[in-house]
Amino acid sequence: MFHPRTPIDAAPGRLGTRPGQEWYLAQLKPNALAIARRNLLRQDFPVFAPQQLETRRCGPRFRTEPRLLFPGYLFVALDPAGSRWRAVNSTMGVTQLVAFGGMPVAVPQGLVEQIALGCDAEGLILPPDALAPGDQVLISAGPFAGLIAEVERSEPERRVWILIEVMGQKTRMQVSRDAVKRRKA
Repeated sequence: MFHPRTPIDAAPGRLGTRPGQEWYLAQLKPNALAIARRNLLRQDFPVFAPQQLETRRCGPRFRTEPRLLFPGYLFVALDPAGSRWRAVNSTMGVTQLVAFGGMPVAVPQGLVEQIALGCDAEGLILPPDALAPGDQVLISAGPFAGLIAEVERSEPERRVWILIEVMGQKTRMQVSRDAVKRRKA
């Protein structure tokens, strides 16, 4: 089973590729991400499996869990000039490399790197409007609407802790993510 806090093997800045390697797409066997990842890494193939948080209803509760961005697929880096790509097809957990005419087809240049830039250290895709500590925001709702505040921290439950200056002192407040807008620089 996939553990949600397992760091990605090829995160931004450490994609682990060597000169001459290109990214390819490997089709996985059902529920075999962890097995395929482990076996490819043992064979010295860099891998990357981007994920996104998905909220699903599970009975009366909602659960937010990471899911693969491309379900059933994993990016694998290899040298197209070498014949080691056949080893990927026989790796436990992998069905085959995506191929046309019997030859694997490389993912367009730079695509994997761009996806990796939008991921955090665990390989989760960051939302485009993610607020980071220190960001300046405009409060758009409530009694403090129109005031500018500084983000102290942002939580996954869509809560944001902000620092607002009231009568010369910084006060910490919790607001919903919808009540603040990133201030344009």
